[in-house]
Amino acid sequence: MWREKDVGKRRWGDRRDGTLIRDIDAMHYVMPLMYPNRCDNEAFMSMTVDIAGTEEYIRKFNAEHPEARISIFDLVIAAMLKTIRLRPQMNRFIANKNVYQRNNITAAFTVKKEFRDDGDETLARVVAEDGDTLADISAKVRSQISFCKKEDDESTDAMNVIKKLPFKHLIGLVARFLDRHGWMPQSVIATDPYQCSVVLSNLGSIGMNIGYHHLMNWGTTSIFVIVGTKKFKPSYDAQGNVTMKKVIDLSFTIDERISDGFYYGKSMKLLKKLLENPELMEGKLSEEVRL
Repeated sequence: MWREKDVGKRRWGDRRDGTLIRDIDAMHYVMPLMYPNRCDNEAFMSMTVDIAGTEEYIRKFNAEHPEARISIFDLVIAAMLKTIRLRPQMNRFIANKNVYQRNNITAAFTVKKEFRDDGDETLARVVAEDGDTLADISAKVRSQISFCKKEDDESTDAMNVIKKLPFKHLIGLVARFLDRHGWMPQSVIATDPYQCSVVLSNLGSIGMNIGYHHLMNWGTTSIFVIVGTKKFKPSYDAQGNVTMKKVIDLSFTIDERISDGFYYGKSMKLLKKLLENPELMEGKLSEEVRL
């Protein structure tokens, strides 16, 4: 069984970005051998979150901290990072048919520089620390968005360089080989959004609802999250009475090989609890939350 304290003690078989899980059950050992491609192992889930209390929390927080306002997307990122911290199997990835525990907790998301058809997109990346609070993570998100709207991120710069080089097929072959074996330079791992714990897309910000997004065989990301638009939805109590509640829908595409359905289900319950009770994220990222 992988233990958190094992991270940092690099041994033969470990990668720069992950610790090889050596004591693993037979099913999860065999699955990457039989089904080596991440895109062939996608599990799709969705969740509806009651945000009445969440929006009240945001209003109160922003009134008290006008210089450091938060948004619903900040909360989703923070809740996802805390869930991954408290549920470490959600931070696993599979590469070269081996299962690894990622050495850090990171989230990536797309930033649209201008809301126009020809507006450029760039990629933001947030690295979480155990001591981070909701306010800390929100500040990191705001900082990344501000930077990305003014500058290209390093991964975009790298892609612009590659676009100008000859022998693109050879470059692709070499890059995939290095990626598969964990030999990509640390500078690439540190800026590539698909080397993160989770990638998120806020479709609600452009008035769209949730949908499906595939995983990538490139990189190490095992989870993709889509955030939908806010809307009202009927809710029924035990007596059949109906009330309209304000909600957002989330959808998840997860590499099913990294854990099992029971573990995913419990992780989703934790995520939902955090989003509906944001005050639980005011403490450190590593603070336990009881389900």
